[in-house]
Formats: sequence, structure tokens, C-alpha cells
Amino acid sequence: MKTVVLFWRSVCFFLCGGSYKKAPAWFQELPSHSKTHLYSLALIFEIWGQPHYRNGTFQEDMVKNLRNVAIPRTGIPLSYFCHSRLMAAAFVLIAYPIIALISALHVVHVAIKHGDSFEAALASGVEAFKEQLLTPRDWFSLWRLNCRLASYHSGKTKAEGYQMEDKWTFLVEAEKAGVPISPCMKTGEIVVKDRNEEGGMGIHFFKNANRADGHWIIQEKLDNDDFVGSMLPENAPLSTFRVITASRGGGLEHSMDNMVTALSCVFRAGRANAKTDHSSIIFDIDTRTGVVGKGTTNSHWYQLGMKGLFTEWTSEKTMTHHPDCGAEVTGRRVPIEAMKLLCEEAHQKLLPDVPMCGWDVALTNKGMLLLETNLSCNFFRGTFDEDQYFNMVHEYFCLLDGDASKIRMQTAAFKKGVRNVSSTESMTTDMDSGSSETPTPPDSDSESYEQLSESKKEALIQRPRRNSKCNDEISKDL
Repeated sequence: MKTVVLFWRSVCFFLCGGSYKKAPAWFQELPSHSKTHLYSLALIFEIWGQPHYRNGTFQEDMVKNLRNVAIPRTGIPLSYFCHSRLMAAAFVLIAYPIIALISALHVVHVAIKHGDSFEAALASGVEAFKEQLLTPRDWFSLWRLNCRLASYHSGKTKAEGYQMEDKWTFLVEAEKAGVPISPCMKTGEIVVKDRNEEGGMGIHFFKNANRADGHWIIQEKLDNDDFVGSMLPENAPLSTFRVITASRGGGLEHSMDNMVTALSCVFRAGRANAKTDHSSIIFDIDTRTGVVGKGTTNSHWYQLGMKGLFTEWTSEKTMTHHPDCGAEVTGRRVPIEAMKLLCEEAHQKLLPDVPMCGWDVALTNKGMLLLETNLSCNFFRGTFDEDQYFNMVHEYFCLLDGDASKIRMQTAAFKKGVRNVSSTESMTTDMDSGSSETPTPPDSDSESYEQLSESKKEALIQRPRRNSKCNDEISKDL
């Protein structure tokens, strides 16, 4: 009961206008994980109708992005609770504690089933209840915390970096900065037609996003390189690595050496016949060694309607092989240092004023490329340094609980300085670089990043600009 009272007391304190930075001692004594989680739940209602960098308002963004997500065994889209403040408040203050209780009872049931005594099982259930209410570690809670931080920060700071959420803007700015991206076509418009249809049927026109009236990003389809392909079925989609980076450049104290840090990495091994790796097995990756850990899935969170009533409660990291082809994935080693440095550099060059970024890194037949960045990012159950992450979020919430105009001046001035530094580095790299050959990312099963020469390490990070520019040759073919 003490846990529930603390939960209600904390959330209601902020709902009634309490200051995060000047919260009472009983709240300040909580760990950063608890403080940031509880405060972010109350933030939902503060930023509810405020402009969102991606979709109208924060409330509209919730409705759009939660329409295909349901708490396991309910089948009810979570967007259903986002149509009114009253319904959302009822969910946070009443439904959420009930869900935590049901989850705890499930833990007790499983523990007894596995042979634990009733006392031991009950103790496990109590701890599970406390964790879910005060320090949740499930992927959904972490994702929503990142979403609230991004929305709150963008609203307070008006940071320019949030423009990178637009996929076309990202590609244009990344090309200017020399960041390796997936190639795009510059042709203004394309026609796609069925080979057998007649009478004007089966024909489609797509205007390129590089036109004022264009909406489509037109790109060549990329394939997995041999290393990634060896872990997948033959008909798998392009399967990416999600790297999460954190930046202190959004207003926190820092030096250039510690501004951007890679927090986590997972491999999304695409399923057979899937169009994208959104249908995948998620394998955790050790960000120190690059060794691939065991895999799992979040598919039970995306079961709506009647079939959602019969899905699994949870999923554990137990998979070692790809279920569609039997290829061993756990134990393989990926070029983690190259990927981390690529993402850290991109974060620093393109949007240092944005706290969190999720990068889709692809090892392709054209080299190591960034496909896009996601600012309301998802850890996808990757492991990370929790203390570092929650302490940083805590610092941002303290910062944002202040004068918005001062925060904007501080972040804008810093980003201007970073741009000048990046421009100088880019000029130096162009003068020093004497080769245009595309280096292949190391297959870490045979060669680790640490074993590479300094010149080869540099080549991996300063990728050839021809990979990052739009593909004129493909446009000519069209």
C-alpha cells in the first residue's frame, strides 16, 4: 500500500503544479529512475495540447503512435485512452496500478509453478509490483519516457535538431555533413506501371521529395551484406542495427569529449518474407565487445482485438538461432566500434541539441549506411547503463523546469559552435583523404575493430561521400 500511496502522491504533486527541481525532500530522496518515471507520467497532461515536432500536438502523436500497441492479454489499443484528458488520467491513476497488480500476481503464479514456496513467490510478486509502479524496465515504459522527454525538450527549447525527424530533411542535411546515408534518386518524378495492365490501369506516379510538391523519397532497394545475410533466411528484408545515442548538447554541462555517447545496440533480424525488419527477432548486443546476445520479440504487444486476449504475457531473451532458417546468431561479433562512432559523429554533426537519437544502421552491399534517425526512440530491449541514462534524463528535467528563453539561447549558441567545428573537421578530412575505395565493415567473426590499423578505423568512420550522395547514375537510367 505504501508503494501505491507514494505513486499517487508523486504524480498528483506534479499534476497540481509542483516543481520538479524544487520538489520536497521525500521525492528528491528517490532514485533518478523513479523520479523521472513519475514526473514523466504527470508531464503527459502538461504537454498534452502543446505543439509536437512530428504530429500536431503531443496528444495527437500519442493517438497516432499507440493505435497498434496493446498491453498483452487485453487486445485494447492504448490509443483508446488518449482521446481525452479524463480518460488518460483514469488510466494513469487507476488502470496502471491495477495492471501492475495483475502483473505481480502473474509473477507469483509463475514462481509457484516453478517450485518456489508461497512466501518466496509472494516476495517476488511484491518486488515486481514496486518495480512496475516506481522503476519500470519494460520496453514500453522506457520508450514512452523517451517520447515525453523529446516532446518536453522540443517544446521548451525549440531546438533545430528536431527537424531531423523528417526523413527527407535528415537525408539532405546528412549529405551536406558528409554522413553516409542510403542513396536516393534525384529524378523529379517516376512512373511505375504493371507489365500487363491496360487502359490506364496499373500505373502509378510518384513525385520526389526534392520537389516543392513532392512527398516521396525514392531510393534504390538495398541488400544485406554477406555477414548480415549469413544470419538470416534468404528472403529476409534489410535488417538493421538500432543504436541509441545520448547527447548532453541540449543544454547540459559537457565537454566536446563527453557530449555524445552510444548507450545501446540491438540487431533486428528480419523474418522470412517480411517487407521490413519491423517484423523481426531482436538480439541484444554488448556495446563493449560487439558480441551478439540472445534474442526475443515484442510481438505480443502488437496483438489487437480477440487474438490479443490469448497472447503471451511476457517474452524472455532465449533465442540463439533465427527461427526461420536455423542460422546461429548469438555469439557472432559485429563491428560495434565502427557503428558507435558513426552514430556518435552523426548525432554531434546533425542534431547535438537533441537529447536522444535512435539510429538505423545497415550493413549493406554498398557499405555501412544510416537509413534514418528516430527522436522518440525505442531501446528495443537492448541493455544499457541505467545510471547514466536516468541521471541524464533527471538533469534534463531539472533544466527544463526553468526559464525557456535562457534554455533556447544556450542550446542555439552551442549548436552554432558545433557546426563551426564540424565544418573545419570536414575540410581537414577532405584534404587528408586520398582514397575513394569503399572499405567493407569487418566481419567480427574473423577480425575485430580493435585489430584494425588507425587508417582503416578512420576509413570506416569517414565513409566515402559517394555512398552518402544521391545516386545520379540511377536517375540517368530512369
